[in-house]
Amino acid sequence: QASRPCNLLQLLALPFPLFSEAMSTPAILGMGNPLLDISAVVTQETFDKYGLQPGNAILAEEKHMPLYAELAAKPDVKYIAGGATQNSIRVAQWMLQEPGKTAYMGCIGDDDFGKKLQDACKEDGVQALYMIDKSTPTGKCAVTILDKERSLTTELSAANNYKASHLQEPAQMAVLEGAKIVYSAGFFITVSPESMDIASAKTVEKGAVYCLNLSAPFIVQVPPFRAQLEKLLPSVDYLFGNEDEARAYAEAVGWESSDVEFIATRLSLVPMASGKPPRKVVITQGCDPTVVAIKGQVTTYPVVALPQEKLVDTNGAGDAFVGGFLAALSKGQDIALPQEK
Repeated sequence: QASRPCNLLQLLALPFPLFSEAMSTPAILGMGNPLLDISAVVTQETFDKYGLQPGNAILAEEKHMPLYAELAAKPDVKYIAGGATQNSIRVAQWMLQEPGKTAYMGCIGDDDFGKKLQDACKEDGVQALYMIDKSTPTGKCAVTILDKERSLTTELSAANNYKASHLQEPAQMAVLEGAKIVYSAGFFITVSPESMDIASAKTVEKGAVYCLNLSAPFIVQVPPFRAQLEKLLPSVDYLFGNEDEARAYAEAVGWESSDVEFIATRLSLVPMASGKPPRKVVITQGCDPTVVAIKGQVTTYPVVALPQEKLVDTNGAGDAFVGGFLAALSKGQDIALPQEK
């Protein structure tokens, strides 16, 4: 999600407390694709060369492979612990300021990039429960920034090899069973739908909260990915997305509407699993009001827009929004029902 103006990288550059004491039982568990972001400012020529679009996120094809070396050669290149879900979990941990209140699962390689991700989580106080693939390099994401807007090109590598068997090991299952909130970006659908099935079913069983993000238009446009999303929806308590992703979903399922409030309403009315409360659909629209739909009723929440001169870039903006939301949710805060506003 790229539409909300802010900068995750600046946020995560703020001091974290040193977490040397014993870790807590995690309240929030994230499951996703851990990646090392390779970020640099580029020109329109780079966008044209690789067919990139502002605000979009894609999986790398063969034609994109030279892009990573091109970014690495730039003087302003930055290497940042990334991956959408991991971003959100790190922000949630930073906001909670209590060691070990968050945990994260995903697959990394046994290499320098993987160590950077482990070190970032350790420094932040996130309990990293990585599966390590010794034969595959850690995944990476080319973050190309043009006019402050980002485009993401991801080579999943080891992140693509996460297995449900790792989640089912006693240590990881204990964290899942103890979590109050479980969150995945939609990107994880491309990797381990079985793990998402296990996690979402466990939240139904335990009365925990399951949160999911639409994440990118291709997640809803590719039929097998959309089918998995729709399989999960009855267990989803909070569904996040931005306006482009919401419209892509509506187009994919033939709703013949580009009205974000209408789309959010329809998504809120997809039946829930037995015993689950009504779903809350949260759609961000950059500096335009955030749309929240509950039981077919819509409330909009105005956004305080950042002055353009204070905007660094949009990388991780939607992830940071979700991280803050999850942190507040874990503290017992919630969205007021529409009739209460």
